[in-house]
Amino acid sequence: MSSEDLTVLVDRLRRDRRRDPYRGRQEYARAARDLAQACEQLLACGEAKQTVSVLRKAVDRITNAMLSMDDSSGIVGDQLDRMMGLYARACAAAPPTPRSLAAWLVKLRCDGPGWPNVVLCDFAPALGERGIAEVERLVAQRAETVGYAPPVDILAVAPESLGSILAVRDLREQLAEVSGDVDRHVAVLAEDLVSAVQYERIVLALREAGRRQEAIEWARRGLADKMDWPHADQLRDTLVGMLLDEGDTVAALDVRRAEFERKPTVAAYRSLANAAAAVGADDLVPWALAVLYERVAEQPVYASELIGLLLTVGRDEDAWRLSLQHRRWVGESLWLTLLERRGVHHPGEVIGLYQEEVERHILDSYDTYRYQRAVALLHSLRSACQSAGDQEAFPAYVADLRLRHRRRPALLRELDAAGL
Repeated sequence: MSSEDLTVLVDRLRRDRRRDPYRGRQEYARAARDLAQACEQLLACGEAKQTVSVLRKAVDRITNAMLSMDDSSGIVGDQLDRMMGLYARACAAAPPTPRSLAAWLVKLRCDGPGWPNVVLCDFAPALGERGIAEVERLVAQRAETVGYAPPVDILAVAPESLGSILAVRDLREQLAEVSGDVDRHVAVLAEDLVSAVQYERIVLALREAGRRQEAIEWARRGLADKMDWPHADQLRDTLVGMLLDEGDTVAALDVRRAEFERKPTVAAYRSLANAAAAVGADDLVPWALAVLYERVAEQPVYASELIGLLLTVGRDEDAWRLSLQHRRWVGESLWLTLLERRGVHHPGEVIGLYQEEVERHILDSYDTYRYQRAVALLHSLRSACQSAGDQEAFPAYVADLRLRHRRRPALLRELDAAGL
């Protein structure tokens, strides 16, 4: 492919900001894909030098185009990420001037709209020592300009400065990572322990460096500090995995048991059971049930978790009795599961309960799909009636339902469509 052909392809990525933001998205993504495929072929043939300037231009044009385009589907953003990856490969094979590449990357991350992702380790081969040093210098300059001082209190930062400050923080962390100095990487990450994710990044960095005991200590510290934060469960999984790898089965089970005692849920039990099975520990079902029964006595909201656990371990009868005692805490999905299981051996008991659910859905004016949900339950109701040996009950109920709701034509149409 000639340079002229590439120019034609990259020129298709120009976009008039006055265009309707909801039009032309697929065509634009297709144009980007065509260019990416052409550049991939050239890279495979060893013609990286021919693609370097074209790919940078493509990244700049797509980045600007997305400012005036609705890309809620992500199809254009995906092509932009692909283009950045190709540009990194091209730069590694045919490096541009390190200083110019460094300046472009820092400007894109600090002054850009937030996309694409700038991943320094992808560009490290092309940057080399000189380029990395230039990135360091430019980031330090930016940090001084915006007054970056970790830890960052996001709520105290002026909105117009927040993007720049977060960009500086991100680049400082990436620079520490590409330096290969684990202590530096951990120290920079530890400047802003804003989430469980940050703790896990430290844990993973230490684990990959073979410093597993330090990684375990940081994981424990993170769970103590961000116990109920998003991603804490993943951090806990990482900790348990490391403890098991170290052969410390007692500590691994202690982590799982402590979490279940703190927050006894079905999900926490499954994690505990998996860990117990992995090390051949004793059956923990009696202990887990005792914990949950005690918790329900204090906080009835946990009744749904106890019912779910009873179903998980095959104690359907106990789950059914408990659900009748704590009906208000049983969600719809769990309730329907209970009805389905109860209907296997006691179909007569669930007929009236299914009818209540059907009527509730029909009268729920806030639910756009209320009639579809009601009709779906009628199939379960029919099965229950047949299992109970009452062949006339279901046709009689449907006839009565049609009569009582004859002024709901949409419901009648749903019934007709279902053959009811």
